[in-house]
Amino acid sequence: MRRLRIAPRPDFAEYARQIGFTYHAADGQPYWQDEAYYAFTLDQIENDLETPSQELAALCLDMVGRIVGSERDLTRLRIPAHAWPLILDSWRRRQPSLYGRFDMVYDGHGPARLLEYNADTPTSLFESAVVQWHWLENGRERRALPDDADQFNSIHEALIQRWRVVVGAGHVHFSCMKDMVEDEGTIGYLADCAAQAGLGVSSIYITDIGDDGERFVDLAEKPIDWLFKLYPWEWMLTDAFGRSPSMKTTRFLEPPWKSILSNKGLLALLWEAEPGHPNLLPAYFADEPGAAKLARNHVRKPIYSREGANIDMVDRGRAIAHSDGTYGAEGFIVQELAMPPRFDGRYATVGSWIVGDTACGIGLREDDTPIIGNMSRFVPHAIIG
Repeated sequence: MRRLRIAPRPDFAEYARQIGFTYHAADGQPYWQDEAYYAFTLDQIENDLETPSQELAALCLDMVGRIVGSERDLTRLRIPAHAWPLILDSWRRRQPSLYGRFDMVYDGHGPARLLEYNADTPTSLFESAVVQWHWLENGRERRALPDDADQFNSIHEALIQRWRVVVGAGHVHFSCMKDMVEDEGTIGYLADCAAQAGLGVSSIYITDIGDDGERFVDLAEKPIDWLFKLYPWEWMLTDAFGRSPSMKTTRFLEPPWKSILSNKGLLALLWEAEPGHPNLLPAYFADEPGAAKLARNHVRKPIYSREGANIDMVDRGRAIAHSDGTYGAEGFIVQELAMPPRFDGRYATVGSWIVGDTACGIGLREDDTPIIGNMSRFVPHAIIG
């Protein structure tokens, strides 16, 4: 694994405009990195990233089966009791999942270790599936990359096929919060994939969804049969409509049982079930006795959080990094500190994408600090050798 320089495309801004990549820069700072990439060997991709991701996906599904009927574990995850029947029913019906992203620390040597599972509302999908693939093709065309350079990336094709499996035929409403540029870009891309799979698609903001007492409806009073929501389950379940009878008649992507996997408490439950697993880090609920084992070297994370907020890193008893935010009211976990590798002064983590239950690609984020957050940069990758 290496971070290599590459000549940036002189026409990148125009390319980004043409494909609708409107958030390639934010607040005047570049989000997409066009002048560098991470190089991997095929062995690193297949054995250190793809295979462990596949195994972790299977392990996580097994954990849902264990947790979904356990009042003790659902309580430890701080999932509201009124939502337990909905979650259990969605699991028993095996309501399908579309996708997820494992965030991992990996330096090219030794096993990749799971930092967290973005199982409900993962972003950076469009740049992982499409933008970096076009970057690879362009790099080969202009001889900035070797002719045989490749990429671990079948995300786009997998998504189209998955839509056919999940919905088959029908109409999907896509929803997110208003004025969230990256979220709107993500649901726009996913809607395009669904349309390519032959489905009907439309968009509606979360705040515009109506409820007739039996079904959720759109602005035209049309029933919403399938709702893809880029809106976290922990928010939905505490909103007023989270108790509506319509929750039982609408089919969601991601399904309610994904609320278990998107919870940072999952990391503690995974370690409890599989202590010593090579791709896991020791983790404990912060208010339980095991947390004392990690007092000198740990990362403290809210059970519910997004975009790297409210993180504290402690190395040998010394605080080394902190991020602000509004999360943490429900509690925290502590996870053994595993510093991301540093290349050219930048810390990098690997996001490994799961579509359905198959590992199908990666994307990398990097930052000047070891906490990867909303403003961290996306860097493409290539398989070289």
